[in-house]
Amino acid sequence: MHPAFSVVFFTTATGAGYGLLALLGVLGGFQIIPPDFWLGLIGMGLALGLITAGLLSSTGHLGRPERAWRAFSQWRSSWLSREGVASVITFIPAGLFSIGWVFFGRIDGWVGIAGFLMAGCAVVTVCTTGMIYASLKPISQWHSRFTLPGYLIFSGMTGSMFLNALLHGFAVGSKMLLVASVLLTLLGWGWKLATWRYNDRLEIPTTANTATGLAGGTVRSLEWPHTEENYLLKEMGFRIARKHGARLRQITQLLAFALPVLLLAIVLALPWPLTALLSLLAAIVQFAGMLVERWLFFAEAKHTVTLYYGR
Repeated sequence: MHPAFSVVFFTTATGAGYGLLALLGVLGGFQIIPPDFWLGLIGMGLALGLITAGLLSSTGHLGRPERAWRAFSQWRSSWLSREGVASVITFIPAGLFSIGWVFFGRIDGWVGIAGFLMAGCAVVTVCTTGMIYASLKPISQWHSRFTLPGYLIFSGMTGSMFLNALLHGFAVGSKMLLVASVLLTLLGWGWKLATWRYNDRLEIPTTANTATGLAGGTVRSLEWPHTEENYLLKEMGFRIARKHGARLRQITQLLAFALPVLLLAIVLALPWPLTALLSLLAAIVQFAGMLVERWLFFAEAKHTVTLYYGR
């Protein structure tokens, strides 16, 4: 798949935004975090800002963005449509929770209920995003048991990292959340390594022979169906050099996992406000690393339509 930056940013930003939104809803509903005005304004503003920016950037990949609204009508059969519906529904409890927290200074009662609903909707939305890719049988690298859990893990990982930075910025950070951020990052690291290992060993069963139903020899085209790069090859048959892929994997591991864990380990031994500064740096570095990871997610995928082009 051609790794368009609009889609790469969309999956990274919305994943972090929904992860942060879910954590704010749960911690707010249980009244674990204080109902501070600025904490609510910046926290909810950051989460909804990431989500909105991601959703808007996704329209940049559409040929006719003005027709995007039509996708909402196919929710019975399309995971893309279900994602759109779920993302819109999520804004309802998120709006109520934001109003209660920011304008009324409370996170209990109906505000807390709205927070729990917001968290549930955020998780459902991330699941629909993951299923868009996990349901695509022609792309074996995505149609696996690793895709959907990966989306949930990375969303919780980046969301917890931003929440940890936010709470440390207001000098109300907790070691429990910091440790949870480290553990989620380590889990994400292990999951990514397992995913890469699975994909590297993947044997795609579809060939030109099985696609045509012919046996007794090797099926090949007498003439290629193209004379130059076209839309299908750019969108469905992107090729990345092995050495570049290996280097980008190293960059992903360094930025998305290793450095954030190291920075948070240092935070445990430092006083405020250094903890706030390093926590923010860890969140930013991890977000940059996840942009690289998402780029690889698309670049390393291979669609079976490339068999038609002799790949």
